[in-house]
Amino acid sequence: MIIFKFGGASVKNAQSVKNIAGIIRQAPGPLIAVVSAMGKTTNRLETILEKGINNSGEYKELMEELILDHLDLISKLIPDPTHPLFEEVRFLFLQAANMLKTYEGKEYNFIYDQVVSVGELVSTKIVSTWLEYSGISNHWVDIRQILKTDSSYREAIVNHEISASLCRNMFQASNPPCFITQGFIGSDMKNHTTTLGREGSDYTAALLADYLDAENVTLWKDVDGIFNADPARFSNVRKIDTMDYQEVIELTYYGAKVIHPKTIRPLFEKRIPLFVKNFNAPEKSGTAVGKTGFSENRDSFIIVLENQLLISVSKNDLSFISELNLSYLFDLLHSFRLKANLMQHSAVSFSFCVDTPKGKAVKELIVKLQKEFKVLYNTNLLLITVRNYSPELIHELIGNKNVLVEQRSRQTVQFVIA
Repeated sequence: MIIFKFGGASVKNAQSVKNIAGIIRQAPGPLIAVVSAMGKTTNRLETILEKGINNSGEYKELMEELILDHLDLISKLIPDPTHPLFEEVRFLFLQAANMLKTYEGKEYNFIYDQVVSVGELVSTKIVSTWLEYSGISNHWVDIRQILKTDSSYREAIVNHEISASLCRNMFQASNPPCFITQGFIGSDMKNHTTTLGREGSDYTAALLADYLDAENVTLWKDVDGIFNADPARFSNVRKIDTMDYQEVIELTYYGAKVIHPKTIRPLFEKRIPLFVKNFNAPEKSGTAVGKTGFSENRDSFIIVLENQLLISVSKNDLSFISELNLSYLFDLLHSFRLKANLMQHSAVSFSFCVDTPKGKAVKELIVKLQKEFKVLYNTNLLLITVRNYSPELIHELIGNKNVLVEQRSRQTVQFVIA
C-alpha cells in the first residue's frame, strides 16, 4: 500500500481535480488517497461558524455562496445536471448549516468540529465521483469509522490501538485497489465528529501509513518540495532534495508550514519514506524525507511567522515565577488552542510568543492572565527563526530592525521583531 495526500490547493478547482486522476493512474500499486477540503473551504466554514453562533443572518448567505462554488466546480467536471452528486453536496453543507441553529448550550469546540469537517466530506465525494466518471474505480471511505479519538474537540487525540485494528480491516487489498478518504477528521467513542488540529491531513496520511506498514507516503502540494525558506517571501531559496526525519521535526516545531508537526513521528518509527512533490509537475523529484543522517554542512532554514503576540508576565509581588505558575500558563494556552512559538524565562518574569488568536480571544486571554499576573504585551509582530545560522545570514535578515526578544542555542536563533 502507498499513501497519497492531496492538500486543499491540489483540489481548488476543476482542473486540479482532473490532475489527481492523472497522478493516481501512475500509482505503482494499491493506494489510499487522503484528500483535504477544497481551496479555502475550511477558512470559509470557520467564518460561517463565527457568523452563525453570533446570530448573524449573514451566515446563510455565506453558506449558499460556498455551496454554489462547489456546485459550479462539479458542473465543470460532470456536465449532467441531474447527477446525484449535486444534491448530495448541497445536503452535506445544509446539514452543517443546521447544526448552527441548535448551537445554544453546546461547547464551541464541539460545534466547530461538526461544522468545519464537512469540507473534507464534500471534497472526497467530488474526487471519488470524478475518478469513477473518468474510468478509475475506487472505494469512498468515511475515515470517521476508522480513526477513533477522544473527545478533545479541535485537537483530538487518536486511540491508536482501536484505529489500527479498524484500519487494517477496512483497507484490505481489493479490486479496485484505490481508496479515497478524508484527512483532518475522526470521531470519538460516541461517534461525534472530531478534528485533529488545523492542517491535520498530513497527520492522517502518516497514521494510515503507520497502521498499514505502507511502502511510502507522498504529500502532493503546489510547490516542488521543501525549501530552505518561503519562496513567496525570499528570492534566493533552495529546494532541499533529501532531509532527515529529525530536521523536519525541528522545522515543523518552529512553524514551517510545509508539513504538519505530528506527521513525522509515525513514519520515523517504521522508517517509512516521505516524499513532498508538486501536483502540477509530478515528474519532478521533490523532496525525500528519511533516515539520512546529518552532515556537517547543513543548509540554513529560515521560518517567518507573522501576526505574533508577545506576552510578558510577572507576579505583582516580584516573587519567583514557579513551576506552579508555569503549569497555570500552559493550561491556559492549551484552553485557547495556542502553542508557544518562543519562550524566555527569568527569575521574576516569563515571556512567550504565540499566534494572535482570532476575534475577542486576545482580550479574553489578557483578562484571564491579569487575574494572576502583571501583564505586558505587544501585537502584530514577526517571529524569525533560523536553523543552522551564520553571523552573515543573521545580519542580512535582521540588520537594524527593532528586536524585542532574541534567543540563541547552538543551532537555532529566534528574533521577535516589531
